[in-house]
Amino acid sequence: MTNLPQPASTHVFQSFASSAALADALAERVSSALKARLARDKRAALAVSGGRTPVRFFQALSLCQMDWRRVDITLVDERWVDENSDRSNARLVRSHLLQNAAIAAHWVPLVTNDREPEDGLAAVGARIAALPLPFAAVVLGMGEDGHTASFFPKGDRLAAALDPAAPQFVEAMRAPAAAEARITLTLRVLAKADLIALHIEGELKRRVFMQAEIPGPVEDMPIRAILQAAQQPVEVFWGP
Repeated sequence: MTNLPQPASTHVFQSFASSAALADALAERVSSALKARLARDKRAALAVSGGRTPVRFFQALSLCQMDWRRVDITLVDERWVDENSDRSNARLVRSHLLQNAAIAAHWVPLVTNDREPEDGLAAVGARIAALPLPFAAVVLGMGEDGHTASFFPKGDRLAAALDPAAPQFVEAMRAPAAAEARITLTLRVLAKADLIALHIEGELKRRVFMQAEIPGPVEDMPIRAILQAAQQPVEVFWGP
């Protein structure tokens, strides 16, 4: 781990010297959370994020040994595109996580054949409700604008997605910063996870995270909603 000044927080901030070291440590932590749930329950559920950042983590986690047949994997959020699209987070997960030992896990997609995410909300919500909630682990990313999941500043359904009392597990989202319509797990379901890990890389995102820890409107930096609502301390995994 690198010796950098740490953000002042009740959350756990861990710094790593390289992306590879971070990926290995995060995979071990998520693996431990899944195994802990499997030790007491029949199944465990994991929600992961897409984008470029988690590829090494996915590869490392896919090699971890456990009874993957009892693990359900889904996404924190997804672009409303075909799973074969280069823009699909599901395609990324299939290519890098649902491999090796983890090929035995049960995949739960967030996209249906419906034309718009609003049309698929009921079906996807039922899929999430059928999982062994709360999630054993949720791995989030964060954008340079402070968004996480599809909680984008100026998102058209941001208030509904961030409402901790909202009944729905998933919400549709459109935002100026999102090229496609999205579907996202809501704050209600994410905040209750046994483990919430935030995976960020680069000095800019580290500074964005530190800014998010300063009190302010969650609508401006939606990662604040996770930090405030999480039922366990968020564990931040950062690398240069």
